[in-house]
Amino acid sequence: MFKIVGEILKLALPAVGEMILYMMIWVFDTIMIGQHSGQLGVSAVGLSSEIIYTFFNIFVAMGISISVTSIVSRSLGAKNIVKAERISNIAVKIGIVLGVIFSFIFFIFAENILKVAGAGEEVIFLGTKYLKICAFGVIFNILTNVFNGVYRGCKNTKTPLYGAAIMNMVNVSLDYILIFGKFGAPELGVKGAAIATVLGIISAFIFSLSQLKKLPFKLNLKLKTQKEDLKELVFLGIPSACQEAAFSINRLINVAIIMTLGSLSFAANQITITIESISFMPGWGFAVALTTLAGHSVGEKDYLKTRNYINYTILLSVIVMGITAVIFYTFPTELISLFIKESEQEVIDLGVSCLTIAAIEQIPMSIAMALEGAMKGMGDTKTPFKVVFITNWLIRLPLVYYFLYLNRFPVTTFWKITAFQWTIEAILIFVVFELKWKKKYSKKI
Repeated sequence: MFKIVGEILKLALPAVGEMILYMMIWVFDTIMIGQHSGQLGVSAVGLSSEIIYTFFNIFVAMGISISVTSIVSRSLGAKNIVKAERISNIAVKIGIVLGVIFSFIFFIFAENILKVAGAGEEVIFLGTKYLKICAFGVIFNILTNVFNGVYRGCKNTKTPLYGAAIMNMVNVSLDYILIFGKFGAPELGVKGAAIATVLGIISAFIFSLSQLKKLPFKLNLKLKTQKEDLKELVFLGIPSACQEAAFSINRLINVAIIMTLGSLSFAANQITITIESISFMPGWGFAVALTTLAGHSVGEKDYLKTRNYINYTILLSVIVMGITAVIFYTFPTELISLFIKESEQEVIDLGVSCLTIAAIEQIPMSIAMALEGAMKGMGDTKTPFKVVFITNWLIRLPLVYYFLYLNRFPVTTFWKITAFQWTIEAILIFVVFELKWKKKYSKKI
């Protein structure tokens, strides 16, 4: 037991730390922008960030990056280093292409994208500036995450952690200097937050690039791409990307619906989402670690070890996210007040109600995320996609549309719906996983 837990924590803790550091960038951005520009600034930066990371997560973080982690981990588990090298090279090439495409889209069509998202004129004015500046960092962010996917597949979650720490230090320091105009720098507000974000991303990319020499193989873009490898990488990545699309596009539509309720509701919702991300990221970190561990043990054909990794990772994830649920329920006022001016009491009161409800979904979320991570590591990305599609598009979105858009229920209703959706998702993925495990692996132990 202790050996298994030790192995999990060795990979999971750096992954959890990495996820927390990434989200702390968003947290500090929101805090500083909220203190400088109020709910208008929070809305502009919040919506722009949602748009960027929706596309980023679909195609990279939950698409190519998860795919390369799964294949590399299983290849190394089976002692096939040559295949791990080929797959990693293809992933980097795909990352470069995606980086160029999305950098162009976000810079050229920034204003149009915000209009489609339903932003008001003032939010569009500030958000366009933020989005255009952030476009310069997109390709570096994509490549860094592809590298991180390779590192994780090699059971190295420390390098991504260090990269996130560097990004965090650069970003937060420059946030303070450029948003508020400290140490002789101009007071740039939202533009300063965007510049700080880009420079933080580039710093992390430089570090990640410098660590590639530590891989058990070499990355060489001149290496010829084999169609079979490209097909495997893409076909494994497509369901995972579609899963993230089902979740993120749904969330973006929800954000657009909430925006129709007014800037008060939107600001309270964005602050609540930002705070919840503190618990969401540890859960995601455990899921990433489980993707690697499940992949390696399946590659070794040690299915008992796979099952132990899954059981203990779920337990640890439930404990961590359960603790955050208690914190959300006990100290909502103190947490919300960190993100907005004291004078905006209406935002604080509404945010407190949302965060209290959000506490309910933490444990179901931890179970769903861990099991979905396990299945991806085992080479099954289709099942998590199907479950997420059902819960997000057939349950969550219709309910949000009916209650919030058609009947103008308050934003707190959105969080009640989300808690219900996560509970259903956890139950579905658990039942499906157990059925698949009994059919394919239980007799092999």
